[in-house]
Amino acid sequence: MAAFGGLALAWAAEPAAAQGKLEAQYEATLSGIPVGKGAWNIDIQDDVFAAAASGGTSGLLKSFAGGSGTGASQGRVVNGALVATGYQASTTTSKKTEEIRITLDKGNVKEFGIVPEPPVDPDRIVVTEAHRRGVWDPMTASLVRVSGTGDPLSAEACHGSAAVFDGRMRYELKLDFKRMENVKAEKGYHGPVVVCSLFFVPVAGYIPDRPVIKYLAAQRNIEVAFAPIAGTRILVPFWLKVPTPLGPAMLEATSFITSAQPPKVAKTQ
Repeated sequence: MAAFGGLALAWAAEPAAAQGKLEAQYEATLSGIPVGKGAWNIDIQDDVFAAAASGGTSGLLKSFAGGSGTGASQGRVVNGALVATGYQASTTTSKKTEEIRITLDKGNVKEFGIVPEPPVDPDRIVVTEAHRRGVWDPMTASLVRVSGTGDPLSAEACHGSAAVFDGRMRYELKLDFKRMENVKAEKGYHGPVVVCSLFFVPVAGYIPDRPVIKYLAAQRNIEVAFAPIAGTRILVPFWLKVPTPLGPAMLEATSFITSAQPPKVAKTQ
């Protein structure tokens, strides 16, 4: 669930209409039982952007499997496109803390590292240099850019696929339009969302025999609902549903406060 929370799609590179901000709070549940909470802040300006998320286990799960994590990406806005230059993530459990850093240049990974360095597993499919070209980091990939001038909340948001590299694994994410819905957060946004089917296709950096990989790759019932960042053509996951052997896992916004930002006024002498 934590892995998919930072995954979605990001494609078109057309000019943005404005700048916007999002401050959101999320709750994760398993079969309706709260198991985690998180926050996500996004700031899109005329020439730069930044996104940061944090979260951790809660409720009964925290008592025997406590953990927390943070993630962030930042970069430039070039002709309206979000071009990431860096990604960082950190996870902490009772057993260890792990940090991941990725440096990107126009969609190509220039440097990356995991601390502590994970042991080499001969069963893991090797990630090649080619696998690290033309990719998105997980955080930037969560921001869906809808092309055109019409309503961004449309079936067009669910078309296409994206390549993602998270520092360890390379995979494809594909969307397919499913339906339109209306949502209402406890605080902030209430209105329409576009619901897409989400398909996970592992490419490299994974161990084929891992049950979780096999399970996710075989799923055809994962759904994600996207809501807009005000003043932009960028959509962000409002909720995510993943079927599991223990019941449905869901990540849903409880607070989704978004606002359009006025464009900067050029300075004159």
